[in-house]
Amino acid sequence: MKNYPLNVEAPKSFSYVKRNIPNVTVEQRERALKSTHYNEFAFPAGMLTVDMLSDSGTTAMTDVQWSAMFLGDESYGRNKGYYVLMDAFRDVFERGDDQKRAINLVRTDCQDIDKMMDELYLCEYEGGLFNGGAAQMERPNTFIMPQGRAAESVLFAMVSKILGERHPGKNFTIPSNGHFDTTEGNIKQMGSTPRNCFDKQLLWEVPEGGVYEKNPFKGNMDTAKLEALIEEVGPENVPLVYTTITNNTVCGQPVSMANIRESSRIAHKYGIPFMLDAARWAENCYFIKVNEAGYEDKSIFAIAKELFSYCDGFTASLKKDGHANMGGILAFRDKGLFWKNFSDFDAEGNVVTDVGILLKVKQISSYGNDSYGGMSGRDIMALAAGLYECGRVEYLKERVDQCEYLAQGFYKNGVKGVVLPAGGHGVYINMDEFFDGKRGHDSFAGAGFSLELIRRYGIRVSELGDFSMEYDLKTSEQQKEVCNVVRFAVNRSQLSREHLDYVIAAVTELYKDRQSIPNMRITLGHKLPMRHFHAFLEPYEAEE
Repeated sequence: MKNYPLNVEAPKSFSYVKRNIPNVTVEQRERALKSTHYNEFAFPAGMLTVDMLSDSGTTAMTDVQWSAMFLGDESYGRNKGYYVLMDAFRDVFERGDDQKRAINLVRTDCQDIDKMMDELYLCEYEGGLFNGGAAQMERPNTFIMPQGRAAESVLFAMVSKILGERHPGKNFTIPSNGHFDTTEGNIKQMGSTPRNCFDKQLLWEVPEGGVYEKNPFKGNMDTAKLEALIEEVGPENVPLVYTTITNNTVCGQPVSMANIRESSRIAHKYGIPFMLDAARWAENCYFIKVNEAGYEDKSIFAIAKELFSYCDGFTASLKKDGHANMGGILAFRDKGLFWKNFSDFDAEGNVVTDVGILLKVKQISSYGNDSYGGMSGRDIMALAAGLYECGRVEYLKERVDQCEYLAQGFYKNGVKGVVLPAGGHGVYINMDEFFDGKRGHDSFAGAGFSLELIRRYGIRVSELGDFSMEYDLKTSEQQKEVCNVVRFAVNRSQLSREHLDYVIAAVTELYKDRQSIPNMRITLGHKLPMRHFHAFLEPYEAEE
């Protein structure tokens, strides 16, 4: 067949719905900032021009997902969507290219009850991350949650309770390639110490001309640091090892399959469960496909199958990555290392207390029956459809390319501190470089930058540096693990080139006038857990 190539790519989607942006003056934004005590999370979204605070549940869904919502079953116990979602999990995370797509039984309104029983309602599964039927009731290992931090809260509350009963008053260390803010907050609240093991020198490296030939996987776990840390504190004091994909704390950077495999090997060498924070698994699989040898011809789902085979369990916000606007999950491998380490057994090896039962009780008491986990039936169906949608290479390429366009726009305009290459869901700027090293850690200059961007241009981003990551409350060793950055989250399927060009122009002008950006001080909530969500700030004049 003859091709007729163009020097531009063909469009991949189009929109039917348009939302207008109101005209807001600088004076109106100043008034709102003062009234909300300069907390960027509290600023009214309806007064923004571009909102890049988070890609979590804030973005567009496909027509396939919207149509799935009309098929939602709001029954309290064992709604249709529960079975569909559980099988979508098996399809996406375990089956690779050999998927059942049981969601199509509901999409086609199947009225054959025997078929529905045999292929959806009464299927038995065990041995993986998602038990089914009687096995899920006897040994529950999959827990639907409304969002990722709910999954983390349930997990770490239970781990804390079990460890506290076994070892009262003992402090534990949980290493990661990069704990995100809520993960770190949950670990701290259980009385343990989060540690990040990554290569900061590689992260800040700027490639010649701003472009690498291949993505260098800057989000990788520094496995030498990981093993040294385990040896230093003692394996008995490390209950879990975590890898975050993509590495949100380390500027949204991806993790290679080889690094995941090696991190898993090290954890298992010491008998420690290897866990994933898998909120952006599909984006990470895309980076592996494009940049890691041996994966270029594999599908996103085939890559995911291998990736998840290395973990003993995972938590994930399913509000990212193109999934849906609501949802989360906690899962662990049936009779695997996590289950063995946190369940109790008698002398004969019989289970006395199954950790899955304890987690299910916590899930039900906190979020509702296990078959909806705090989600509506509509959201469950949208999520199930979204799990398949976010495995589309065309969608993932478009998303990653948008991030790189924004990062390159900053870089080409001379803005210092842009982290290159861009991550999968956002663009990060190193505030230490942005301000030429002239702002101290106590200035919270990244917060000043983000708030000034709101005031001048109506653009909201997320400060994820000295203020959010609580630099001033950390030990000297932990301070070395903080990246003093702000994040420009690129909401999936929502922002146009026009939005990105506006942001590039605004940041370029702000960079030229960076000496006038105020420092910030905390006036209330200095030591509150996850303080950036609710602390009060005020500006004070920066001193050169």
